[in-house]
Amino acid sequence: MTETGRRERKKAATRQALADAALRLFLERGYDDVGVREIADAADVSVTTLFKHFPDGKEALVFDQDLDREAALVGAVRERPTDLSVPRALHRLLLDDRSRRVRTDPRFPDFLRLVDTTPALREYARRMWLRHENALATAIAEDAGLPSDDPGCRALAHFALEATTLVRADRDPEAALARIFDLLDSGWSGSTPTD
Repeated sequence: MTETGRRERKKAATRQALADAALRLFLERGYDDVGVREIADAADVSVTTLFKHFPDGKEALVFDQDLDREAALVGAVRERPTDLSVPRALHRLLLDDRSRRVRTDPRFPDFLRLVDTTPALREYARRMWLRHENALATAIAEDAGLPSDDPGCRALAHFALEATTLVRADRDPEAALARIFDLLDSGWSGSTPTD
């Protein structure tokens, strides 16, 4: 076992402990009523260590799994079956991610409620998703053989990423997401959705 491997595992464990402590405290007391010092204490680390792992601040603690998002989004485009369109591949990724999180984390509905009821977290979540826009647009353009600055590719990337924000408060987010990706896949016809 190398020292580098041990150090990386220790960093990952500290990061996870901080994220877990933050989510637990936020769910118990509300986002605005918990300070970074309390989170650091709950994870048994210093505030300096907290900011080494989460330099973007308190909001970033709630979205600790963001590091893999960009790779998953780009992979959904590049590694999709040839008979699956880019919008359908992105839709599948978003549905699979949501479904996996609901199945594996019993706190996920509480997490969504926390984000939905906290303006700072709602805005951070939106910015977090949209920062992957350039990488996703580039992957879409490469896949289509178009220039990397193609406006259609940028629009598809933007609206695919924005879709998660648009459906958050919907009574049936999965149906709303399907409607959005139907539109992205087939274009606007002005007609009502098909069953």
